[in-house]
Amino acid sequence: MDGDFYSFVAAYDVHENVSFRVTCLEGSLERDSPAAIVASPEKALLGKNQAEYPSLCIVCQLYADSKPLALAQRTSYKPFQTKFEWNEWMTMPYAIADLPQSAMLVFTLLDIAAPERESIVGGTVLPLFGKKGTPHQNEQETEAGRLEKLLKQHQRRTLPHVDWLDTLAFRVIERAHAAEVNDSYELLLTVDMPAFELPVVFAEPESELALEQPAPTPTAPAAPSHNVDASLFTIYDPESTNENIIEAKHRRLVRSQRSNILDRERKPTATVRDELHDILLYPPTRVLTSQEMDLIWSFRFHLTRYSKGLTKFLKSVVWSDAYEARQATEVLLPMWAEPELSDALELLGPSFRDLRVRAYAVRQLERAGDEELALYLLQLVQALKFDESAWDHAKEQTHQRQLHGLHPDDRAELNEPPRLVDLLCERSASNAVLGTMFFWYVKVECDDTRFGTLYTRVAEKLHEQLVVTNAPLRETLERQEQFVKTLSTRCRELRLSRDARPKKIDRLHAILADKKSGLSTYSPPLSLPLDPQVCVKRSIPENSTVFKSNLFPLRIEFQTRDTDAQSNTSDTEDASDAPTYTIIYKNGDDLRQDQLVIQLFTLMDRLLRNENLDLKITPYRVLATGILDGMVQFIPSLSIATIMTQYNGSLLEYLRAHHPDPESPATYHVQSSVLDTFVRSCAGYCVITYLLGVGDRHLDNLLLSPDGHFFHVDFGYILGRDPKPFPPPVKVCKEMVEAMGGTSSVYYVRFKKLCHTAYACLRKNANLILNLVSLMVDANIPDIRSEPDKAVLKIQDKFMLDVSEEKAVAHFEALLNETSYLSTMFDRLHNMAQYFRQ
Repeated sequence: MDGDFYSFVAAYDVHENVSFRVTCLEGSLERDSPAAIVASPEKALLGKNQAEYPSLCIVCQLYADSKPLALAQRTSYKPFQTKFEWNEWMTMPYAIADLPQSAMLVFTLLDIAAPERESIVGGTVLPLFGKKGTPHQNEQETEAGRLEKLLKQHQRRTLPHVDWLDTLAFRVIERAHAAEVNDSYELLLTVDMPAFELPVVFAEPESELALEQPAPTPTAPAAPSHNVDASLFTIYDPESTNENIIEAKHRRLVRSQRSNILDRERKPTATVRDELHDILLYPPTRVLTSQEMDLIWSFRFHLTRYSKGLTKFLKSVVWSDAYEARQATEVLLPMWAEPELSDALELLGPSFRDLRVRAYAVRQLERAGDEELALYLLQLVQALKFDESAWDHAKEQTHQRQLHGLHPDDRAELNEPPRLVDLLCERSASNAVLGTMFFWYVKVECDDTRFGTLYTRVAEKLHEQLVVTNAPLRETLERQEQFVKTLSTRCRELRLSRDARPKKIDRLHAILADKKSGLSTYSPPLSLPLDPQVCVKRSIPENSTVFKSNLFPLRIEFQTRDTDAQSNTSDTEDASDAPTYTIIYKNGDDLRQDQLVIQLFTLMDRLLRNENLDLKITPYRVLATGILDGMVQFIPSLSIATIMTQYNGSLLEYLRAHHPDPESPATYHVQSSVLDTFVRSCAGYCVITYLLGVGDRHLDNLLLSPDGHFFHVDFGYILGRDPKPFPPPVKVCKEMVEAMGGTSSVYYVRFKKLCHTAYACLRKNANLILNLVSLMVDANIPDIRSEPDKAVLKIQDKFMLDVSEEKAVAHFEALLNETSYLSTMFDRLHNMAQYFRQ
């Protein structure tokens, strides 16, 4: 072939169907440990745990852009004696000419030895077109090394053929290949692809768009044009995603290794220092420009004294550059000022995939106590989704420990980086409250269609940890699981039955009274999944009921025993003297969004208390036990709509009825502590619901307890979504203002001051709140799932981080002073709808 010419065939001219031969599988199968088999006895039936060469099959499917193009095909059954070998050809129902450049073959290895159950052993993908747009030919293997590449060149005759030398070389290659297979912990699948006489290159068919015709001359009449508008077509530009060579050269000059010594002593000028200060104040969602990234890199050693600069620095690192990545993780990370936990949470997000950075974040989380870790646990469970590469790294490290004769859990001997899943499992196994929360958070995610397999592995790891270190907690979790399963079944039966509500209540009482139902008595007392610090001894049927909602949720009251009480407390203790705990169980409703909102309420309450600001927030407990199951803590209270009906349209009458003070006209004859609690809780929920964009607020989901605690329930709409048009941004109803004495009263003025103070305090912790919400983007929260790219930005806009604190507070005060004339009308329409629904 002449060096000035290159002969090839375009892929759109190859009309042969995709075909290949599955040759063999090499390597040893990974067996389940004895502890895993004891935990899941059905694993003992898997072929890989019974025979050295079990019954396996290969399933292959054609994919493009993460979507299947055809039905899956599988190899025929073959009994294996000494090795896994199929030598079977497969043909896909697609021609090479019809495939996009992203087409790939997905191979899945199945264990088919167990009766009526197939188990996935492993999998891999093989792109049909390589990096240069050419299809793979000849023999393809996973983890191909230098010898395999040379062998392919020999097969393509780009290397000279010398018979006597080839024979010796092939023997050496076979020995090297066998040694690599024996030493590797990976499985090696060999697939033969058909060879073509000429190279096949992927190419799009040329566009046949007609060129623009010149204007007709006056002597010749213009013919009617039938050309198609060119703007209707998209022409693929193969160079659009290539790196800009000018920008790349500029980056290399700015970040040259020659300036490394000078960078250590470089100090910013006053102007540059102000610019760096502004960059460090950017919210975590802000994307740095190339100039800002270069500026941070130039003064990276100077910034090591500022803990807030860590995340900005790591965002400025070009991780594809091995030198920059190594200096960032090995030199600068150890010398950086200790970051706050809010920054460590950001490092666990999807923007940071480097294992060394994530390990650094885990080491920072180790400083947190169990109580603080529980505040972030919901988001930390979601962060496990971004740790998938850590699982592969852990598998390799486990193999290395086995080679060195170490215990599988002994990571310190090889100086392995810590993993988030290891930290969560270890801390959960040592703390019953943390362990219960972690177990249920993971259990719900196991049902996820996308990440269910990952969380199943997490659940198995937690189970193995509990078997070794905390068997009583494992037994408690198993009892809780059975309790929730029984409760869900009974709740679903009552919900689907066509009985009237009084008949449903009678059936519920009968179920709770039946000692064989599993919901009557609990011996020993059972720790509730909703609140692990509460142990229930028995249910109280006469105080339990069924709500008249569409889903007919159950309200069940339990007699409890405090976890600190003596274990020999008599079970025959009078129920009237024993403390009680009431839950609401729902079947058919996704409570994960309510669970997130309440968790953020709890966090914000903690942040405000850290600033010595107690706003009497009531973050009742919510736990999703399944995708459509969950339980809620019941707080004795009445909705404002009910209070307005039963107490002459006044919240003060309700408070006076429970906590009167006839000698205090200044507090409207209500005990001062109760009125103070009411004002504080109104201010707290006013600010928090504004920041989270809670919608669908009406008098039926605004509740007030007899001691003055005001709180919100039912968070089906958040982040600005609302079923009503023109909802007010700040949720303050006129009934609340009237209970404070009107807009001119001292209590309303105090209410506004508390709102301003709370808003300013939470604004200082905006990065922590934004980082927590960003970790929930892939959590299947309904109102986040609808617009995942805007969820964090909606909350960020409420903080107004781009202006000063004075301007932000002034803007919030202006919203607070606005009067929504539609709110009263919408409340009346809602009351009418509730009346006709009864």
